[in-house]
Amino acid sequence: MVEWIISEGLTGYDEAVAFMEARVAGIHAGEADEMIWLVEHPPLYTAGTSAREADLLEARFPVHAAGRGGQYTYHGPGQRVVYVMLDLNRRGRDVRRFVAQLEHWVIAALAQFGVTGEIREGRVGVWVVRPEKPPLPDGSPREDKIAAIGVKLRRWISFHGISINVEPDLSHYGGIVPCGISGHGVTSLVDLGLPVGLADLDIALRDSFARIFEGTD
Repeated sequence: MVEWIISEGLTGYDEAVAFMEARVAGIHAGEADEMIWLVEHPPLYTAGTSAREADLLEARFPVHAAGRGGQYTYHGPGQRVVYVMLDLNRRGRDVRRFVAQLEHWVIAALAQFGVTGEIREGRVGVWVVRPEKPPLPDGSPREDKIAAIGVKLRRWISFHGISINVEPDLSHYGGIVPCGISGHGVTSLVDLGLPVGLADLDIALRDSFARIFEGTD
């Protein structure tokens, strides 16, 4: 059984990490169910285990060492953060498969709003092609990131997870090189012209979860 919780208001980052640490321990001990936890954070930057100091351009907001994989990313109001605490001991100890499931889960949820999310070799996360924007210098189309993924495993139980941009202040990304990738930008569902709120995305995520992770409709 996977428990779903949606936290109202803004959840502090340190509070979230402490909660996940405790929950992962409970899952490992057989005392707690797996969990999907949906939160919003106040404006902040997190630094993954591969973060490069040069990619923090301006510390506009508090910076937290996240302990997850990946580099710098931003969290803030209008962004849905999905903390994924699943037991890979029962779901197959395959990290690549698990990350691919997370990516395809986001893609399936975005598809419910008519958005085509795509993955790119060497660029973790979910991307949207922006043909209406000027192309890159090499002539290739510009792409914007709409979702970031960064996970950590402890005893094969996952935590941290996904962030999906619904309607954050995209200018807040200007203090970092998001995920260490230059040349591309970031976008959100509202930036793409969709009148979508967090509650709409939450429904889409729940609808597509079983199909991706349980193989059911």
